[in-house]
Amino acid sequence: MHFLPPVKHYFTARPRLLIAIGAGILCYWCLPAQFSTLLRLMIGWNALAWLYLLFLWWEMMRAGPDDMRAIALRQDESASTVLALVTLTCMVSVLVILLELSTVKQLSGSVKAWHLILTGVTLVVSWALLPTSFAMHYAHLFYRDRDEKEIPLLFPKDPKKPLYWDFLYFSFTIAVASQTADVATGTTEARKAALLQSVISFVFNLAILGLSINVGAGLLG
Repeated sequence: MHFLPPVKHYFTARPRLLIAIGAGILCYWCLPAQFSTLLRLMIGWNALAWLYLLFLWWEMMRAGPDDMRAIALRQDESASTVLALVTLTCMVSVLVILLELSTVKQLSGSVKAWHLILTGVTLVVSWALLPTSFAMHYAHLFYRDRDEKEIPLLFPKDPKKPLYWDFLYFSFTIAVASQTADVATGTTEARKAALLQSVISFVFNLAILGLSINVGAGLLG
């Protein structure tokens, strides 16, 4: 698969992602054997996703414009691949939750409550990880092409060096409302990314609505 960046690229450009993946795999294999495969997958995914989400926010909150440009250039080779993998795994996590919920009605007491809490936590981290990853991607688009005449995202009052907060605002607005608010897209590549996120967010929010109804039924059942 020649279109994928070499493995060594991830060790230098995305060590936090590899640490999170390693933590998720370790968590999966260290769980008691009596746990079902689905349950171990959910717990392993939570370990991976929450740790990676923490790493992303820690990096974003500490970075200035110059740091953001350096991050964009360093991670550019794997940006689209990582975004695709995060999106795919978040969607797969919803399917795992659906399968897990089918067994909840057979449980009772504290065990049932624990399963429902785990389901809710999995939904939260999967939902939060998507717009966070897209925010990183928008920042990459902006600072990677910073010297070009076309600017990927046009923020109000023409900020020359937007911070991650600006990209998070744009991304989470799409995730919540499926609209771009007061930020305009200035390139075709940015529009493609925003359109992709809008469609994924719409589907994901519908899935969350359905799962919430399912969880409510499980609590009453």
